[in-house]
Amino acid sequence: MVAAEIKYTKTALRHEQVKLRQLKKYLPTLQLKKALLQAEVLAAEVELEQSLAESKLALEGTLRFAPLLADRRERDLLASLEVQDVQLDYENIAGVDIPIFISVEFALPSYFLFDTPVWFESALFKMKEMVIAREKVKVHDEKKRLLEKELREISMRVNLFEKRLIPQTESNMKRITIFLGDQQLAAIAQAKVAKAKIRR
Repeated sequence: MVAAEIKYTKTALRHEQVKLRQLKKYLPTLQLKKALLQAEVLAAEVELEQSLAESKLALEGTLRFAPLLADRRERDLLASLEVQDVQLDYENIAGVDIPIFISVEFALPSYFLFDTPVWFESALFKMKEMVIAREKVKVHDEKKRLLEKELREISMRVNLFEKRLIPQTESNMKRITIFLGDQQLAAIAQAKVAKAKIRR
């Protein structure tokens, strides 16, 4: 990006002063948002780890039914595990819409209770727990991803303000002030020379 040409005038100096005030006024808001997002990312990481642990436990709970599902007739009954919808809500955190897990809606049962083995309801319940845990992991992973993305973007803006825009504006003001000061000294010196010539 090519830097804009600096004009060495009082108007340009006032413009840079206004710009600096605006940058310094907006920077604390960005820093606060960055701190909030950092805390939210840490909380999302903990939440994701917890849901991963729950998912692992739910999977382990279904493994004892695996040998019983070898029969094709029993596998067909698992059509009741089909996910119809995952209910989500959204919460705005630091300007980002974050998904919140509500529930999983499964397909209506396609079997008659008295035509199923005794263990089937228990197995189906455990498998639904596993599917719900898996969906929670997906939502928590998405939440963490969105927050990290926003944190990266806000961190870049804070760095831009702190390391580039504010120092550049202060440097421009200093250069303009020095130039205007030199111009004023030169004008005073010329006035003295002209005054001395008039006296002679």
